[in-house]
Amino acid sequence: MRAVDLVGACRAFVSVSEHGSFTVGASAARMSQSVASRRVAALEERFGEPLFERTSRRAVLTPFGRDMLPTARQLVQAADVLLHEAEAVKRKPWRLAVPGICTTAGLARLVAEARGLGVTLDLRVAAPARRRELLHAEQVRAALLAVVPDDAAWRVPLGLAGAVDPEVKRVYLETLRVGRASSGPARRVWIQPEDDVPHIRDPLTRLRDAVGLRPAQIVAAPDLTTAVAEVFGTHDVLLCSPAQAAELGLNWRPVGELALGRGYALATAEGSPQHIEARLGGAVARCLGAESSGTEPGW
Repeated sequence: MRAVDLVGACRAFVSVSEHGSFTVGASAARMSQSVASRRVAALEERFGEPLFERTSRRAVLTPFGRDMLPTARQLVQAADVLLHEAEAVKRKPWRLAVPGICTTAGLARLVAEARGLGVTLDLRVAAPARRRELLHAEQVRAALLAVVPDDAAWRVPLGLAGAVDPEVKRVYLETLRVGRASSGPARRVWIQPEDDVPHIRDPLTRLRDAVGLRPAQIVAAPDLTTAVAEVFGTHDVLLCSPAQAAELGLNWRPVGELALGRGYALATAEGSPQHIEARLGGAVARCLGAESSGTEPGW
């Protein structure tokens, strides 16, 4: 008899013994009388001894049945505790560190979609370095880490967005170069904290130097609000995703000289992230504004 069958048989045995009737005991255990009878009979066959003296009206325990009842009751109670704990663990919030680029609506949809799949999320919004710290300190169960696009499960294209429509398909960084006859301030490219990571910042800095921009024309902002305020008030541009640009009311174009993008991978403090990634991959992609997931090119 398998362990699951043994628990079911003991449940029928205990319930019938407590009610003194196969009919009433089976009903109390939420099974049919025929199922309860088969389970008790299987248990008796396994033990090699009868558990009940059956009469037309009552089921009376045999001496062997009385001796076995306490242990059977303990097994049923232990199984109930195990099932309860399993449900509690499934309901335990999945504390997840996420990027600050996600909108409130995007995060809310992620939480709602996860709940529909039986996963309760407890989100922690943090910058790239902080998400990694939270994961290593096991203050979160998982984190969406900023990684190079080749290692990413989700990819988000980046470009330049400004308050004025550039009326071109691509914005070339070299067009921001200050001419000798120019008297106005140099236009700047603002990098928000989410993109102040080596695999995004360094290629942009190398391009700045290659096309002859001033060092101060690439600026890492302390926060997104500061960067967007500068863009609204000047001819500066913000390095961002198409989704962010649309949310902010900015005109977005890809960078002409190189392809830039965010990459994200789900990492867990323990175990493999594949099961949660498989269930929530689409919801995470929508929250991040990712064009694609898996190994397909993102831009």
